[in-house]
Amino acid sequence: MNLQTFHIKTFGCQMNENDSLQLSALLENELNMELSENIENADVIIINTCSVREKPENKVFSEAGRLAKLKKKKDSIIGIMGCVAQEYGDKILKRASYVDFVVGTHNIHKVPEIILTLLKERNKISITEFYDKIPSLSFFTKPYDKSGKKAFVSIMQGCNNFCSYCIVPFVRGREYSRPYKEILEEISYLVSKGVKEVTLLGQNVNSYGKTLNEGIDFTELIRKIADFKGLERIRFTTSHPKDFNKELVHVMKSSKKICNHLHLPLQSGSNKILKLMNRKYTKEEYLEKVSYLKEEIPEIKLTTDLIVGFPNEEDSDFEETMEMVEKVRFLTSFSFAYSPRPFTKFFKTDNVPYHIKSERLRILQKLQKRITLEHNRAMVGSVAEVFAEGKSKKNSEELTGRLEDNRIVNFTGSEELIGHFVNVKITEGFQNSLKGEINAEYF
Repeated sequence: MNLQTFHIKTFGCQMNENDSLQLSALLENELNMELSENIENADVIIINTCSVREKPENKVFSEAGRLAKLKKKKDSIIGIMGCVAQEYGDKILKRASYVDFVVGTHNIHKVPEIILTLLKERNKISITEFYDKIPSLSFFTKPYDKSGKKAFVSIMQGCNNFCSYCIVPFVRGREYSRPYKEILEEISYLVSKGVKEVTLLGQNVNSYGKTLNEGIDFTELIRKIADFKGLERIRFTTSHPKDFNKELVHVMKSSKKICNHLHLPLQSGSNKILKLMNRKYTKEEYLEKVSYLKEEIPEIKLTTDLIVGFPNEEDSDFEETMEMVEKVRFLTSFSFAYSPRPFTKFFKTDNVPYHIKSERLRILQKLQKRITLEHNRAMVGSVAEVFAEGKSKKNSEELTGRLEDNRIVNFTGSEELIGHFVNVKITEGFQNSLKGEINAEYF
């Protein structure tokens, strides 16, 4: 069998997106294969999975089921990677006979070797071992946007926090930070290829460096990254509130390259629920940090994660979450009904009825939509710097890009603007995006 093309379908977070980009680069470089946008034409099909909630996990198995027909039609090599692969391992091979290999979160680097092995003999392969050092993080990746100017850079993986609802420590492993020189080398390479914006990734970037003996913490790392000439924007995610400190605020304030946007997961506005979640901060401590951040950087925009219906959450606890959302006025929030996850402390506890969870989620999301729309409408009439990423999906005559705070802006402009920063006057504010017109020459 002559393998020429591959297709990767990705579920989940930016970490998963970056894993798929890394694997894509590996298959192109090591096996001389090409990415196929059409899954039906691919010789190798890989699903990169998410298990943070039950719903995306179920989607993975539904998607995998559809591949059985393709297997019969083309005899493609089919693989499952990522968090669900780590969680279930070779059980997937027993559940889905058409799957050829399963690869866990620490083993992306082994996929080219696995594919070559499968070409010789189609025996099922499952690799889900963890490593003290993660080889898969050491491979340079490629830009992820249409302009070729934006890239993810993983600075660490895993988590030591063990929040009582979260499966991440069990499927991503314990916390591991990449050596800082390796990170700087990757960013240097990306900048040499024209990348202007990087997003630093980790389950808890504020903990960066704790597993190393290099004397470099996250604030020092981000200072070093800000020194790169040609790099215009630096983003990072995710920050844990318990580790977010004033020193990082000062670093953010000191460099124009560090975007005035912070994703700071609150999860709940109730101290009782935060304690049950093992979040290790109170709502008062959260508000104190947010207050200091807004004092130092008034233009900062915050986004967050929220869970409703956590075990033992009462109406009063939910109301406290609503109050926090009103107080902080997040730009956007990712909100979900509690979903029990294997291995976690509360896996067998789900005592808030489904209809109550659903109603609380509806109410919370309605509030967030109002606040988001108010934020967007407040932008009308202002001039902002937009990084032009590519053509708009909805209107081929428009370009789309993002503000420093990550909001999407659609505006009329020629393709030569793609990959450049453009001054745009905001003319309309919608629920999920902004509309604008070019205000001055790009630079």
